This record gives sequence, C-alpha cells and structure tokens, in this order.
Amino acid sequence: MFLQIGAKPESDFSEPLGMLGDCHKRIQFFLKDLMRLAEIAEQPLDASSRVALERALRYFQESGPRHTADEEESLFPRLRASKDVHVQQALATMDALEADHQRANAAHDQVDATGRHWLERGAIGHDQAERLRSLLLDLSELYKHHLEVEDTELFPAARALLSVHDKAQMGREMAKRRGLSADIVK
Repeated sequence: MFLQIGAKPESDFSEPLGMLGDCHKRIQFFLKDLMRLAEIAEQPLDASSRVALERALRYFQESGPRHTADEEESLFPRLRASKDVHVQQALATMDALEADHQRANAAHDQVDATGRHWLERGAIGHDQAERLRSLLLDLSELYKHHLEVEDTELFPAARALLSVHDKAQMGREMAKRRGLSADIVK
C-alpha cells in the first residue's frame, strides 16, 4: 500500500494486535483491487493492470496464510486458554472465524488459479470472468462480516485480556513466521 500523508503509522511486532488490524486494511485494499480488475477480465491486460494483478495475487498467496496463522496459532489459543467469561462466550465466534478462514482460503486458491491463467493468456473468457467476479463478491461479503467481528469484538477483547507477556510472545511468533528475528520484539 502507499504511504498516506497524515495517516496513523502501521503497527509493528511490539503491537501484534495492531498489526492484525493493519493487515485487515491491506486485505480490503487488495480485494478491492482484484474486484476492480475483474471488471475488465475479458479485455487484454495492460502493463499497470498486470502489475496490480500480480501484486494482489502475491499478497493473498504469501501474506494471507501468515495472517491466518497469526490468528489461529498465536491469538486464538491464548484467548481459548483464558478463564475470562467474555472470552468463553466468544469461543463460538472464534470457531466461526476459523471456518471463515477455510472458506476464504479455498476461494483464494480459485482466484489465484484464474488470475495466473489470466496473466499467462493476457485475457480470460466470459465464463471465467463471471466466475472470478462471483468468487470475489463472495469473498467481499465474507470479509465484510469477518473483519468487522475481529476488529470490533475480538481484537478489543484481546487487548484488554492478554498480558503484556502474551502480546510480546505473539509479536515474536509473528516475526518468526516472516523469517525475522524474534529479537525485533521488545
């Protein structure tokens, strides 16, 4: 994403919940880009559309799985271990969020295959373009609800409930998933 003057700086590994929220903004950005591109899928790709498509596909293939792991391997287990009554009530929500992850991953695999075919051929046919638009619309609806639940319910609860140690450990785990030194986290 591009730097926006006056925008709040993105979080770092010392603020892992902020990083998860920042990732949600990137998911929305790249999904909107894919949806915009899908509208011209039956036309030959020009240079800027090709770059945008490659960048969005790469984001979802590389960063998407790390984000899911950040939630499912670092955040959710810590919340599940909590004895707090509010977290216990949220367990069903976390199960639904994990199911959303599985649905999103399957849809992204199909989007990626269609996108790669599009890049190889320069354009795709009407049926493939319609299928791509349908997949992206489904993803948009899924993410609309999913991200809202995480941003407005789950992440605020985690900020309040997780200890400083838990958050630091999450940051170290997230850094490690990206091949960075765990020492990067204070």
